[in-house]
Amino acid sequence: MRILLIALALGFFALFVFLPLVVVFVEALQQGIAGFIAAIVEPDVLSAVRLTLIAAAISVAANLVVGVAAAWAIAKFDFVGKSLLITLIDLPFSVSPVVAGLVYVLLFGAQGYFGSFLQAHGITIVFALPGIVLATIFVTFPFVARELIPLMQAQGRGDEEAALSLGASGFKTFVLVTLPNVKWALLYGVLLCNARAMGEFGAVAVVSGKIRGQTNTMPLQVEILYNEYAFTAAFAVASMLALLALVTLALKTFLEWRFDDEIRASNGH
Repeated sequence: MRILLIALALGFFALFVFLPLVVVFVEALQQGIAGFIAAIVEPDVLSAVRLTLIAAAISVAANLVVGVAAAWAIAKFDFVGKSLLITLIDLPFSVSPVVAGLVYVLLFGAQGYFGSFLQAHGITIVFALPGIVLATIFVTFPFVARELIPLMQAQGRGDEEAALSLGASGFKTFVLVTLPNVKWALLYGVLLCNARAMGEFGAVAVVSGKIRGQTNTMPLQVEILYNEYAFTAAFAVASMLALLALVTLALKTFLEWRFDDEIRASNGH
């Protein structure tokens, strides 16, 4: 039975994970290295890569600050509305990304609730970078906080209370005690947040307008190229996302190893 289960698991992995990944790289290199390079240096593709990196950088930075603050408040303090805050952190997991994108259109679009005000002041959110960033922040919001909360709760408040009793300020205690204790979990959360930000499709597709060379991210560019039967170019861009996934997987494995050591150390402490 054990051999059968292992064989089924390996077969499933080979058929639904490994084989599609191989096909992506094979199709990307169908016209050789020259064709691959020509596909990824197209101005529209470079624009999509640049927009993806900018949106991911802003989203990760925002979620890093808010996620750490939320996790610290939830794990280290008791306050009214704590359960509500936890529910709000988990909200993006239960809401479809397409619905999230549609909400931003209804709020900030030309016919939205704040559309007339934004137009009067020359502010563009939907079908521009701000809308893409807002949608990306929403779908990636839980990752940092959700990685930090269990570890911070397991570590308790003892180290912080000891630092405060020795005269350290709240900020110094946070920087020198709290952050070092959760550094690997924080890196793990940032890694997952960045991977999701770069690969997000649904919410970004709604708020971006898919304007070629302006508001297309890499996943959207893949769809457009494939629909135009530019298969080599589509798979070339997709292979870049696949490489990102492989790098993310390697880093994830390393951080999980360090993260597990950190949890065991805190439990032993």
